[in-house]
Amino acid sequence: MSYDNFIWFMYAWIGLAIILFPIQLKTTAPYGRHTNKKWGKIIDNRLGWVIMEVISPLAFAFFFLTGDNAKTTPMWIFFGLWMTHYTYRSIIFPFRTKTAGKSIPLAIVLFAILFNVVNGFTNGYYLGSLGLAYPEEWIYDPRFIIGILVFFTGAFINIQADNVLINLRQPGEKGYKIPQGRLYRRISCPNYFGEILEWTGFAIMCWNIAAFGFVIWTASNLIPRAISHHKWYNEKFEYYPKSRKAIIPFVW
Repeated sequence: MSYDNFIWFMYAWIGLAIILFPIQLKTTAPYGRHTNKKWGKIIDNRLGWVIMEVISPLAFAFFFLTGDNAKTTPMWIFFGLWMTHYTYRSIIFPFRTKTAGKSIPLAIVLFAILFNVVNGFTNGYYLGSLGLAYPEEWIYDPRFIIGILVFFTGAFINIQADNVLINLRQPGEKGYKIPQGRLYRRISCPNYFGEILEWTGFAIMCWNIAAFGFVIWTASNLIPRAISHHKWYNEKFEYYPKSRKAIIPFVW
């Protein structure tokens, strides 16, 4: 794909995320606590999660490693951050969760596979083949420094929030409880907030259209999801803390 065609593809891809954002605000994807059978065949939740998430690092690694660009230190750092995040998200995280007996619609898994293929391709292909190789001194650029700090801040928030959720259930329990402590004092979904911060940091660090496209898609997916969770908590629990926002502390 030529550079010009890639840029036009990214404009269309980002435009689709913007178009789908208000639709997702009104339609909750049926998985997790919102699972229903209206979307057709369902499969084991853990299996579905692994399949749909592992596609991203595979696609990213393939297009990055097979590209002709020289692989400089900053680019290997980008590669390492992407692979570390998705090793956690696709392999470690699903086997830490207590989701025995839970399911996910196959349609959701297929949509997620498509999303992860496109994002893995666009970021891996841009870094591996299309964009200019980042110079070694890029690691001293303010964008790199700010971006990596934001990335690790988001990763810390994300993992800490996951730990709170995972520890809510005792072995054999399947119900839901109100998460407490840490950033849950302020928002219902700090795990999503942390992930948006991660990819915002990655986009600042890389400073290219593929990375910015990914964070736009991440936000357009996770913000509506967080709002749905927040609404669910308030409906499910009579004494749910009224001061909590959905995803952005003190704001939203």
